[in-house]
Amino acid sequence: MLGVDPAALRWRKSSFSEAGNCVETATIHGKSVVLVRDSKHGNDAILALPATAWHEFLRKVRSSTAT
Repeated sequence: MLGVDPAALRWRKSSFSEAGNCVETATIHGKSVVLVRDSKHGNDAILALPATAWHEFLRKVRSSTAT
């Protein structure tokens, strides 16, 4: 996957995580990609998203929770 060992990345957990419901993200230096995984299953599937798509997703989530 993109030539990087997931264990070597700095994963960040969502500040909205509740017990057992955690999303983690990581970025790869020099690439416009955001990796997303379920922290309970860190060795399973990892989504690789274009950074622009991830930022648009966050923008929409934030705008929908602002009300």
